[in-house]
Amino acid sequence: MKEIEVIINGDKLERVKRILSAFSKSGIFVTQGFGYGHQQGFHQVYTRDDNRGVNMLPKVSVRTVVPDELVDPIVDEMVADMGNATFGDGKIFVREIADAIRVRTNERGDTAL
Repeated sequence: MKEIEVIINGDKLERVKRILSAFSKSGIFVTQGFGYGHQQGFHQVYTRDDNRGVNMLPKVSVRTVVPDELVDPIVDEMVADMGNATFGDGKIFVREIADAIRVRTNERGDTAL
């Protein structure tokens, strides 16, 4: 099992939900926050002012846990659908999950998803 975390602008949330629901029914967890990448939250870097500070941008984090065989197809679909080669397209993180337990039934592993 692997956890997929996608950090995006909020306007891409519906696209992420559509892609994830097409591959898996395991559910998602969405959180909102603020952050910036290596461009420090600015859309264009055409200034000589090095003291401009950091611009915190609203972001959405979407997390889900899926079986290993679904990771590559999901990531490939997200990159193809949401990437437009501009700053701020987002980031995708994939983490190993040791186990999952459904509290209600005590099911474990992939069946708990």
